[in-house]
Amino acid sequence: MSATMTAAAPTSEPQIRVELRSNPLLLAGVREMVSSVAKRLGFTDEACGQIALAVDEALCNVIRHGYQRAVDRPIWLSVFALGGVWTAAGAAAGTTQMQDERPDALKIVIEDEARQVDPEQIRSRDLEEIRPGGLGVHIIKTVMDEAVYERRPGQGMRLTMVKKRNSATTAAGAKMSGGGGCCGGSGGGQANCDTRTTPGSEKSHG
Repeated sequence: MSATMTAAAPTSEPQIRVELRSNPLLLAGVREMVSSVAKRLGFTDEACGQIALAVDEALCNVIRHGYQRAVDRPIWLSVFALGGVWTAAGAAAGTTQMQDERPDALKIVIEDEARQVDPEQIRSRDLEEIRPGGLGVHIIKTVMDEAVYERRPGQGMRLTMVKKRNSATTAAGAKMSGGGGCCGGSGGGQANCDTRTTPGSEKSHG
């Protein structure tokens, strides 16, 4: 796992970019890193927990449904600080010392080289169906202010999530997590099983 981190810079470049393998044993460390960075950038403890939960759910979905539990495939996680001195204008010489150094939002992008699917087919199971797992997509969209799935050019998928520092979202979605662990309990923590389907394939994973 490798990472780079820079000072305030235009938002076209991430402040942190990590490449990791698709091994669920790494998920706890990634959660801790993301939560710690968010805390340092002014997010509340509740918001940090929500961000870490969303990242965990997303990574676990890639590992289980994208890579079919293979432990050696690449995943990229990028963190962008948005707003304030973290924009190109705000980082201009002579302005950074007079502004709040906390960003207005964090954007987290998760990319993989797994099989491509129609983003419209990436969805949570029916909330009225009572059984463990299957709520990962719902949780991500509940605790984050934005969550967009798309195909990457060439191969793989991309998930872009945004959490505003003064977000009004609550921990309601976070409380829904707690299934057996989408990645088989080997360090995946709280993650649930999402639905990543293609026409003719199964629509639910448990």
